Amino acid sequence: MLKKYILLAALSVSAIITSAQNTTAIHNVKDFGAIANGTTLDSKAINRAIDTIASKGGGTLFFPAGIYLCGSIRLKSNITLYLDQGAVIEASSNVSDYDPAEPNEWEQYQDFGHSHWHNSLIWGDSVHNVSILGPGLIYGKGLTRDEGRDKLPKELGNKAIAIVNSNHITIRDISILHGGHFGILLTGVDNATIDNLIIDTNCDGMDIDCCNNVRITDCSVNSPWDDAIVLKTSYGLGYPKSTENVTISGCYVTGGFQEGTLLDGTYKRYTKGNPFDYPPDPMGRIKLGTESNGDFKNIVITNCVFETCYGLALESVDGSNLQDISISNITMRDLSFSAIFLRLGSRMRAPENMKVGTLKRINISNIVAYNVNDTSFDSIIDISGIPGHPVEDIKLDNIVAYYKGGGTKSLAVINPPEKETGYPEPGMFGTLPGWGLFIRHVKGIEVNDVAIHYIQKDERPAFYLNDVQQADFNHVKWPLAREGYNFQLKNVTDLTLHNCLPLHDTNIKKITEHNL
Repeated sequence: MLKKYILLAALSVSAIITSAQNTTAIHNVKDFGAIANGTTLDSKAINRAIDTIASKGGGTLFFPAGIYLCGSIRLKSNITLYLDQGAVIEASSNVSDYDPAEPNEWEQYQDFGHSHWHNSLIWGDSVHNVSILGPGLIYGKGLTRDEGRDKLPKELGNKAIAIVNSNHITIRDISILHGGHFGILLTGVDNATIDNLIIDTNCDGMDIDCCNNVRITDCSVNSPWDDAIVLKTSYGLGYPKSTENVTISGCYVTGGFQEGTLLDGTYKRYTKGNPFDYPPDPMGRIKLGTESNGDFKNIVITNCVFETCYGLALESVDGSNLQDISISNITMRDLSFSAIFLRLGSRMRAPENMKVGTLKRINISNIVAYNVNDTSFDSIIDISGIPGHPVEDIKLDNIVAYYKGGGTKSLAVINPPEKETGYPEPGMFGTLPGWGLFIRHVKGIEVNDVAIHYIQKDERPAFYLNDVQQADFNHVKWPLAREGYNFQLKNVTDLTLHNCLPLHDTNIKKITEHNL
């Protein structure tokens, strides 16, 4: 009966083996000595199986139902891991079961998690044509997120899946629970597909770092304490490499559920006011940047849902040119901070020869956001460069957003700090003088068919512009400030308001300080 079951599974699995593997061989991991009882360490048997299959040119290693207690599993080229229903790869809590972190002389430019790959539950280095497939589960039970936070040994594995300097990687249909520092870390990977995953984790869901030609589709990620899906360009490879030609589509991201309850379908919320239970500002967003030494180019984010998390963030602070980005068809609800945060800064965690980068040619359209900014008096949209280095060529189209509100008139006089070298994060400037759009150090911005509202009245102006050139507002709607003013303008040139009722059409060539 078991042989018949394995044969049927083999027939279904063989259809998804890549042609590059040039094999339809299906190998049962239990034939290599894996026990799958949850107490016997199985990673030695798994690695033996991978070595054997790789020596024969490749194939699929099939995991039937059971709990496979594991330390480091070492991927090799032309290998597919297929986790069947009920199959669980569970991370050991024993330090000696993991491979040590490999040396990296460039570790000073990014954190420990971004700088090493071999100290992971499943890792591959310089491999090609590798797939991790199936409806099974990877459970990072013994992984550490951060030894300073979870008080676990640094030598433990700290990522569920880590792959570096590789190509043609596919991860599809699996689930990841408690993924450690990253559920998935791809660094220097070309041609990758990540599809139909559920990730329910204690830190970042997936980080795509210095990668080209990547497709992330139909994934659901709950990551209350950190980001859900992040594109980065660190210096982990020892040189700046771009992340480009990437699409993220059909994904759901959140930080609002207790870890594990997205995966089991119970969707339990955290209890506010309990410091041991509730993250103070659930993250769980989609982000480009923070680590930003290499460039970001030709990236599309579309048809995604944000819920109880931070909003969308694009951040270049370490010298990268972040440009040619298209974002569309996004719905957001119950956001901790701004719905849209664009930041060009000069943190410059990079070698001394790096220069301040650019952030330009960004199109954002068809956005719906409700209950924005649940934790501070920020703004719906925050776009900020630094003196001498403006954000450029931004287009905002067809946006409807509802801000939490509650700001008082006295807050309108605040002059937020620049924090040029600060860590980029929504809320980094503290309370802002405008509740709708905060635009500072920007050259070339179009705001078309945008409607902003507040749920509770906010007495700050809806728009704050400082050091802005060439700003066009067309068919923009907001609650008229009957006391106070709507636009606070400082050092603005070439501002046009058209069909922004109830204000008259306006064209301002240059103004040092003025309120509308």
